[in-house]
Amino acid sequence: MGLTLAATIVAAPGVATAGAVDLFYERTVMTAADSRCGLFDAPTGAALAAGQAQARGAVLRAGTDRATLKAVESRARQKAALTPCDSDDLNLAAARVRQAFEGYAQLSRMNYPGDYAPWLADRASGETARWRLQQSVSFGWNRMVFGLAGRDGANALLAVASFPDNQQPYAARLLMRDADLTLGPYLDHRGEAIGRLPLARRLPPAAAQTAYAAEARSSAGRDLLPKEVRSGWAFRFPAKAAAALAALDPREAVAVEFLFADGQGESVRRAYVEVGDFAAGRAFLKVAAR
Repeated sequence: MGLTLAATIVAAPGVATAGAVDLFYERTVMTAADSRCGLFDAPTGAALAAGQAQARGAVLRAGTDRATLKAVESRARQKAALTPCDSDDLNLAAARVRQAFEGYAQLSRMNYPGDYAPWLADRASGETARWRLQQSVSFGWNRMVFGLAGRDGANALLAVASFPDNQQPYAARLLMRDADLTLGPYLDHRGEAIGRLPLARRLPPAAAQTAYAAEARSSAGRDLLPKEVRSGWAFRFPAKAAAALAALDPREAVAVEFLFADGQGESVRRAYVEVGDFAAGRAFLKVAAR
């Protein structure tokens, strides 16, 4: 496969198609070539990384096994390593990436659909703190917004939850698959189509999980609460938790557990979050409009 890439190499919202493997290959070639040859400025490189992450997610959702994906990535990196930095083909492909970026740079919002809930990304400038990348979740009568929030350039991983019975959680923890203990995602589909698999069956057993305790707790500001919700609690998780979440398979789920103490002891309320295109949305936030 050569380097004659289409102008859609960076921004292609509909990558969940039969061409997802080709798109992933092309974007990986250019990402690797950029790392070696310094082809792009920082915003263009970030745009390309966002596109690569989105294509990777589409390939996995299409059912491509991880061994095949790794082989495609290895072949792409080898292609980039063997292509001279002054190659006409490479320079033509780089020019097309820059051309595609001209339109992509103007986008301030993206919607990344999922099986159950989308990730909504917003990188518009502004002085107030707000959601940059969010997924809304209902669990029982409770509600949660989870994702990255902050002012320009500050994207903390937060869970903001409201509880209609006015109970106050004293702590929260984020549970996800431990990549050091597992070889890949845990998808307990039992013959069902993975796209219809409940999120609770996309999280591995406790022995294969890792947990990140929230670093801080506070009353949630109205700017981060859903419009119709008057009060709630905000929990901030460590930055390394966001990096670990971005590295997961898009078909997986993570869970946020809120811990309550009462006269009877401790109780837990759990909310599930679809991993989906979190990595692509996180990369999108790093693209600064010129």
